[in-house]
Amino acid sequence: MNLLFIILGVIILVIGATWLVEGASSIAKRLGISALTIGLTVVAFGTSAPELSVNIISAIGGNPDIALGNVLGSNIFNTFIILGLAALVKPVGVQNSTVKVEIPFFLLSALVLWALSNGTLLDSASVNVISRSAGLVLLLLFCVFMYYNFLVGKEDPANTSPHVETRKLWLSTLMVLGGLAFLVGGGKLIVLGAVNMAIKLGVSQSIIGLTIVAAGTSLPELATSVVAAYRNKPDIAIGNVVGSNIFNILFILGITAGINPIKIYSGANLDFALNVLAGILMLIFAISGPGRKFDRREGLLLVVIYIAYLTYQIVNA
Repeated sequence: MNLLFIILGVIILVIGATWLVEGASSIAKRLGISALTIGLTVVAFGTSAPELSVNIISAIGGNPDIALGNVLGSNIFNTFIILGLAALVKPVGVQNSTVKVEIPFFLLSALVLWALSNGTLLDSASVNVISRSAGLVLLLLFCVFMYYNFLVGKEDPANTSPHVETRKLWLSTLMVLGGLAFLVGGGKLIVLGAVNMAIKLGVSQSIIGLTIVAAGTSLPELATSVVAAYRNKPDIAIGNVVGSNIFNILFILGITAGINPIKIYSGANLDFALNVLAGILMLIFAISGPGRKFDRREGLLLVVIYIAYLTYQIVNA
């Protein structure tokens, strides 16, 4: 029953995120907002709405292990499974801007998050926690990243300008309200199922957040990246993964910590380390070899690393 709650919650989240993006984009277009701005805001936020919904509900409900585990697990899943499978389907090319700015920015975000989360090691704090001030630092970095995206989008609007369908105002409004309601409802189902499952199995909430919840909330990114790779649109595949990872760390954890400081669960440093390793491997793969591509061998390596990590988590649960 708890697993059913999580599966049903994920389905509701995906539907809610889709309705929210399409409805809000239609309203924005009616108000004369450019497709570029819509792409940089509404669409970008919508792709990570499942993680955001789960984390806000977890923070309000006092379940920080699920909140942090969901973000770290989603980033690990995004890189090692989504990007790995996309590369196995078809080698994924990487743009110069992605190599020079976006992947390094993700690596910087992962390192900053690790530093902010290890106060006992770096600052003689009594307990490791992502405080509200740390959340503010993450949000400020997110503003820098969004400003960069805006500048890049102005130079090449095709990169961030989605096709926006104009719907009737009442229908668009209903889609936004319905999407928000579905995000809240789906998020509550997932958190309820995850907490109960952790209790029944006798494992920590962080393990459930790192695995089942993280994989479930990353399904939209998985579908987008694999289909993009298959249809010879590699920029979308790699951009979707890197952008989602940055958004998860800087915006979602920033908002979550602002609502309720996040206490770091036991063993989190392994997950922080794998998050950093994800950025390092992406950078190495992107700058090595001919043509700046993630080939099938590298995709297979990413998948194998994730399987080994997942096996370790299950064995030590």
